Amino acid sequence: MSSGAQTRDRLFLLAAPFKDEALGDQDRFCPHCALIEGALAGNPHWAQAVDIARGGFPRPRPAIVALLGETEQSLPALIFAGDAPPPATERLSNGHAVIKDAAAIATY
Repeated sequence: MSSGAQTRDRLFLLAAPFKDEALGDQDRFCPHCALIEGALAGNPHWAQAVDIARGGFPRPRPAIVALLGETEQSLPALIFAGDAPPPATERLSNGHAVIKDAAAIATY
């Protein structure tokens, strides 16, 4: 995804399975992203409301770095578009309103 002005909210997730070379050759998944994937599976209409990007485990994660900065690469992340007032559970990162807590994203 480009890092230009966004017109829709963006949800960034780690694609599963992935390998973490530091932990061996076993397939892994992010439990926080899995929670969001389960919420999306049970509510497929949610996927029509946001742009969803699933990326790899290795860092750097260019799309996230472009929006939030080098220190904010942990996922999941729901980044809000435009000037609409974000929910109280968000915080600002590099000028963008973002929710990084999986439970808060799933209940938003």
